[in-house]
Amino acid sequence: MAKRDFYDILGVGKGSEGDEIKRAYRNLAKKHHPDRNQGDSSAEQKFKEISEAYDVLKDEERRAAYDRFGHAAFESGGMAGGRRGGGGGGFEQAFGGGFADVFDEMFGDMAGSRRGGEARGRGSDLRYNMEITLEDAFRGSKTRIRVPSMSVCESCDGGGSEGGAVPASCGTCGGRGRVRTTQGFFTMERTCPACGGAGQVIENPCRSCNGAGRVHKERTLSVTIPEGVDDGTRIRLSGEGEAGLRGGPSGDLYIFLQIRPHKLFARDGGDLYCQVPIAMAKAALGGSIEVPTIEETRARLTIPGGTQTGGRFRLRGKGMTALHGGRRGDMYVEVQVETPVNLSDKQRELLEAFTTAGKGRSTNPKSEGFLQKVKELWDGLTD
Repeated sequence: MAKRDFYDILGVGKGSEGDEIKRAYRNLAKKHHPDRNQGDSSAEQKFKEISEAYDVLKDEERRAAYDRFGHAAFESGGMAGGRRGGGGGGFEQAFGGGFADVFDEMFGDMAGSRRGGEARGRGSDLRYNMEITLEDAFRGSKTRIRVPSMSVCESCDGGGSEGGAVPASCGTCGGRGRVRTTQGFFTMERTCPACGGAGQVIENPCRSCNGAGRVHKERTLSVTIPEGVDDGTRIRLSGEGEAGLRGGPSGDLYIFLQIRPHKLFARDGGDLYCQVPIAMAKAALGGSIEVPTIEETRARLTIPGGTQTGGRFRLRGKGMTALHGGRRGDMYVEVQVETPVNLSDKQRELLEAFTTAGKGRSTNPKSEGFLQKVKELWDGLTD
């Protein structure tokens, strides 16, 4: 069967520029590559034709020979530009030439292909747990923390070489950090065994860090706590994690905040809750009381006469500040009526007189109502 015209195979004209031919080859190679068409013999055959055509047309001398003599230029041991052509060698040559040129573009992510400069490892992210007070969360604060981590070696400035010398390019991979091997229809890439993927070889390692470019060190950092943070808020300090290997980028430091339980206030989002004990007489007669606030001041609250335990009063705008601005929360005061203790004889007399004077009046409706319910229940059981 007569061979197809190489220009027709690639879908380009005879006057096409080299970039146009290369672009056409890339598109067709992606479409018909055996890895993407496993089990499809026709795709494999098309890929061989495409590779053979590109191997000839990409070379100016071989292309000129093909334009003059056609396929005959590469048959019967014919030579073009000093290289063997045609026959069953097209696919194999494509891996060594044209296909290898676009391998990274087509399958670089799948094969993990990357340049040596990018192979320098990024430092690990670090986590720091910080406990703060509710007052710190309310008004914000600045503090200093000590973080043990891997820091850039000052002796070699992170490069890993003694005296800061520039590492030599790896001779095995040519500085790519990857080595490529061809087996049949497949080209495989793996991490260079000589340099470990770094693309560089340190001939004289730094004595302070043994060539790693980083050392164990404790650092002191300044941390700003914004107003209104809540339990579990995370603060990210970019680049303050562990230093990268051999000059690689540093990781980040994540600070997780935990708010210490408060002696007076309980928090629910932006609102604060506080239990305040008041005297029995104050609850009965009513009046004003002073209550604490998160601002470390006091606020005056009016209590109406007859207030019971559990009565709740709201102070607008006396709660927590908002993390990203906006309306401040409220403060809720829950009253706890306190029964007098350690009474003097005079106080006992007065309370007894109070009780006697209240006969015939409903001064304790809840207790009286409860006793009435009990009486009705018992009367119903005896009927």
